[in-house]
Amino acid sequence: MAISKGGAERALPSDGLSWRPMRPDDIAAVVAVARVSFPDHFEDQACFENRLALYPRGCFVLADGAAPARGYLIAYPWKAESAPPLNTVIEGLPAAPDLIYLHDLALHPDARGGGVTGAIIERLAEQATEDGWPAVALVAVNDAVGFWSRHGFVEHPAEAMAAKLASYGADARYMVRSL
Repeated sequence: MAISKGGAERALPSDGLSWRPMRPDDIAAVVAVARVSFPDHFEDQACFENRLALYPRGCFVLADGAAPARGYLIAYPWKAESAPPLNTVIEGLPAAPDLIYLHDLALHPDARGGGVTGAIIERLAEQATEDGWPAVALVAVNDAVGFWSRHGFVEHPAEAMAAKLASYGADARYMVRSL
């Protein structure tokens, strides 16, 4: 199992699991992973379908062949110091986006601990760089600031997002990784 990097491949350290582009038939499994991973920030199936339709280039799943997804990553072009409302279908991407917004990265508990997240984060960063984006941003929740820091993200004060961040919980932080 490997992930492509500019023609070369990097091994993934988890039995049978590899990252691939998300397909519409993956959505049910993605929703199941989200329900387990983010019980306090759950989003409906329509939200995941919406993001895949808007920007399939930023949607990936972790799966063993044709088996149901055990993880996912969703990212898309967005405005800096902003995040779309949770569990909301958005009409479209902003007319003049500033960066790639990493909406979600989640693994089913049974798929955690194998080091597979680093590969997809790097794949997203490489892809964003190739596409000319200057940065990737996200909102870290569930005490994940340390995890995201290890992957090159830095806390970024975003006064305009104070109320939105508070709605995610006291530990929510807006973070940016410059590319």
